[in-house]
Amino acid sequence: MTKIDLTDSLEKIPVKIFADSKTGSAFVAKQIANLIKEKEAAGKKTVIGLATGSSPKSLYAELVRMHKNEGLSFKNVITFNLDQYYPMDKDALQSYHYFMRKNLFEQTDIDPNNYHLPDGMIPKDKVKEHCLNYEKQIEDAGGLDLQILGIGVNGHIGFNEPGSGMYTKTRLTTLDNSTRIANAYEFGNMSEVPRMAITMGISTILKSKKIILMAWGQAKAPVIKKAVEDDDTEDVPASLLQNHDDCTFVIDEVAASELTRFKSPWLTGECEWTSNMMKRAVINLALKLNKPVLSLTNFDYNDNGLSDLLVDKGDAYEINMQVFYLLRDSITGWPGGKPTQRTNHPERTEPFPKKAVIFSPHPDDDIISMGGTFMRLHDQGHEVHVAYQTSGNIAVTDEFVTRFIDFTVGFESMFDIDETKSKKILEEATAFLRVKKSTDKDTGSIREIKGLIRRCEAKATCKYVGLTDEQVHFMNLPFYETGTIEKSPMGEADVQLTVDLLNRLQPQQIYCAGDFADPHGTHKVCFDVVIEALKTIKASKAKWIDDCWLWLYKGAWQEWDITEIEMAIPMSPDQVVKKRHGIFIHQSQKDSVPFQGSDDREFWQRAEERNANTAQLYARLGLTQYAAMEAFVRWHF
Repeated sequence: MTKIDLTDSLEKIPVKIFADSKTGSAFVAKQIANLIKEKEAAGKKTVIGLATGSSPKSLYAELVRMHKNEGLSFKNVITFNLDQYYPMDKDALQSYHYFMRKNLFEQTDIDPNNYHLPDGMIPKDKVKEHCLNYEKQIEDAGGLDLQILGIGVNGHIGFNEPGSGMYTKTRLTTLDNSTRIANAYEFGNMSEVPRMAITMGISTILKSKKIILMAWGQAKAPVIKKAVEDDDTEDVPASLLQNHDDCTFVIDEVAASELTRFKSPWLTGECEWTSNMMKRAVINLALKLNKPVLSLTNFDYNDNGLSDLLVDKGDAYEINMQVFYLLRDSITGWPGGKPTQRTNHPERTEPFPKKAVIFSPHPDDDIISMGGTFMRLHDQGHEVHVAYQTSGNIAVTDEFVTRFIDFTVGFESMFDIDETKSKKILEEATAFLRVKKSTDKDTGSIREIKGLIRRCEAKATCKYVGLTDEQVHFMNLPFYETGTIEKSPMGEADVQLTVDLLNRLQPQQIYCAGDFADPHGTHKVCFDVVIEALKTIKASKAKWIDDCWLWLYKGAWQEWDITEIEMAIPMSPDQVVKKRHGIFIHQSQKDSVPFQGSDDREFWQRAEERNANTAQLYARLGLTQYAAMEAFVRWHF
């Protein structure tokens, strides 16, 4: 009898899942290239609808590569972009005109007369006519052969916000507040984010012959599940794509994590009950029923789709005990390993003490994300080094610059030091900042000052923990130093700097940010740099790396799912306060910072709530109640 694969049986839109955005984008680029060649062979032009935002960046990079290296031509391609902020000058850094020119159009041979975008500066009384004309231009071109889409965390496609109807066409629309908050990082502060946009409508999108929606990262996982598996509704505009005959979602593994086939695979067919799968099922069941793990019964398993687990593993009591021990053994007060051997400890005992390197993408991620563990490692005698991967210089307000230069001038004057140079720098900075627009890049000297402010704060934090200057390393990875939110791709120089540092230190432990939901993307690039460096070192057959473990922490944006946590470091109330004071040292990031993301709480508040919530989850599952916990997952490289 032929076995039927039911893993995707609950998905109403076809979903293709790739390891990462790079491989997913390469697949989509190949689809576009094949379409262009097919239409060209038939003597026709290819009409493509394009999206902006973070999702299609890697797609456009791959198309540019194919153009330069494989001869893919765009001469017979006509494009129509989904949307544009309103009002927005086409040359502004946040303009989608600028985005498309920079990422695709100016790097290919497309005819400038063949790409079209809504006009963000059209007079208000001309907008309706402009939108009607945009629809007509698409129709006159023969309609869209392919529409590329991204998706917002609230389910919007284009700027069709929740509530947008099936029959909407190109129009001026008001942006949802969640969208403005999510996009605030592009502008510096919320007041500069436009409140309106011109967007293609749902009806316009659904007229496309083929649709591909791309989504990358953990932040998109919940809405992908809603769009693909739940009923179609105007509350989640992307779910309306269920009504299209040829629509495919192309996503990475992290964005797919909330789909039933991954979250609860036992509900879609046969399941291999590994230890990790059993742990996930039992924890989710206990949290769903609000019961400690050891209180789950056979009836609980049978009534919630887990009867196969009972058949495979036996009585509920035995299953409960196995999962309880897995949870118990993940908790330790010794992140560097316990001097006296403990069975099933998350870390090795030997060597003790260890040399540990904490990679911090920004100059405060170390104390925000794993400050308790950071202090615990040092207090327990390990040699801890911190490597600050980027300068973080764009996340300092202009007011801080003038404040610190003014202090320098006053300091020099007080101690009779020649302050001529400092005065000149202050005058130049003040003059520039007085006329600076939101689209302007800081001058080189201002960026250096902002970087210096953050370095001083980072060094002060390390001294607060107990580290010496020799244990603090400022890497200033080149990919970050663009002066804008838009960063360069990871390069060889970034990897080599990391290889050199690791080979010099030769640690037994590495801690690295695994927070891929960072809205700025810096954490993901920093993670990729570390992984590439480790691969390079491994290939060089350096002996020290065979005895090195890599632990991942999450940043300010979210925490690991409790089913994934492999090491949980408990914190007492006093340790929580000590960590808070360490975060407070970063005064430039206190109260209000640029590029806050969608969460307006201060970083110390986010960290404390996240750590307390992890501790509460362990307690709900029947483990000891702690004030807070920091969580880690081991990465096998």
